[in-house]
Amino acid sequence: MGEVPADPRRRVPRTDTLLADPALAAAAAALGRERVKAAVVRAQQRARHGEITPGEVRDAALAALPTPTPRAVLNATGVVLHTNLGRAPLSAAAVEAVVAAAGHTDVELDLRTGRRARRGRDALDALAAAVPDAADVHVVNNGAAALVLAATALAADREIVVSRGELVEIGDGFRLPDLLASTGARLREVGTTNRTTRDDYARAVGPGTGFVLKVHPSNFVVTGFTSAVGVGELATLGVPVVADIGSGLLAADPLLPAEPDAASTLRAGATLVTASGDKLLGGPQAGLLLGDAALVERLRRHPLARALRVDKLTLAALAATLHGPDTPTRAALHADPAVLRARSERLRDVLGGRGRKAEVVPSAAVVGGGGAPGVELDSWAVSLPERYAAPLRLGDPPVLGRVVRGRLLLDLRCVPPAADATLRDAVLRVVD
Repeated sequence: MGEVPADPRRRVPRTDTLLADPALAAAAAALGRERVKAAVVRAQQRARHGEITPGEVRDAALAALPTPTPRAVLNATGVVLHTNLGRAPLSAAAVEAVVAAAGHTDVELDLRTGRRARRGRDALDALAAAVPDAADVHVVNNGAAALVLAATALAADREIVVSRGELVEIGDGFRLPDLLASTGARLREVGTTNRTTRDDYARAVGPGTGFVLKVHPSNFVVTGFTSAVGVGELATLGVPVVADIGSGLLAADPLLPAEPDAASTLRAGATLVTASGDKLLGGPQAGLLLGDAALVERLRRHPLARALRVDKLTLAALAATLHGPDTPTRAALHADPAVLRARSERLRDVLGGRGRKAEVVPSAAVVGGGGAPGVELDSWAVSLPERYAAPLRLGDPPVLGRVVRGRLLLDLRCVPPAADATLRDAVLRVVD
């Protein structure tokens, strides 16, 4: 009489054995033990029902777990402020500040006296020091919030005078006119799409004017038969001038001569400047308000300011960005093309040594993030076959390049030099 075959279900790994597996243990640390245990139990059940073999239980459990998001990505697109990649990467100092601020902090406490203190005073003091032309400053949770707060406080049930050529649409279909109308303000459009004069504004300004709005059209360029009115001329109209410069450039940068900056705009006569913190400033998402002291205090005390208040992590990152060394954004913008070429050639040579042909080609990087439209930054890239784009994007870490005319370009302008070895290894895993 032959032996009875052992029940294969008895070979299904035990739950405690699986949870001790390094990969599953790491997943439990990121996702929680109960969630991982539930995935393990489901995979064990599949094995007992014969859908998978006992040896496949571990991998099935891992495959059923969600990929933690967001994931760190190597940005080899050549777009410095890539909106889909979170715009400005934080500096090491800002990251360290966020980690420190994750616990209990003195965000609203003066440790010397034990009494309540001004919230985010370090970030506000650093911002004021960075733009001495601003009599006072305030911070809210993003650039749109800064403009909404200004419109609500200054122009609810009143008029905002704005050029038709500056009624922009930003990402995901959000339009400036809709944003402003939601505050209860009425828009008084002046001029035409391509030409607006001071007289157009002057005829519209009256007793019902809350302020004149000057918007930098940061994501498009109008050329040809055009005219626009600068902040200096608008400041002579006798009403407040709110200038939305968008990109968060605090002082003029010769690399971006057409990009407005906060200091110059205030010196030209703007009553209030609004801007974003996660663009050219290179910091966290935040809305910056800089200008007249009485007006900024009025905005700070408005009931809506509480709803738009910035959190402690953002305040910590913003302060570190303003205090710290050059940000990754500035480093990428001002990267030396000769150095970028040399780095690209080293990657090409490594690939060549593995029998994989690659080329180093000129590349045109851009600022991105709705800043400096039309400005191209001379750069260099490693050119690979397009078929590598998806595997690199799905790798660990994900590498995002730019596909141009059937070739995948890996532009190293936004890849920190310290990450060159990581990029090299990621590419080798795909091409080998």
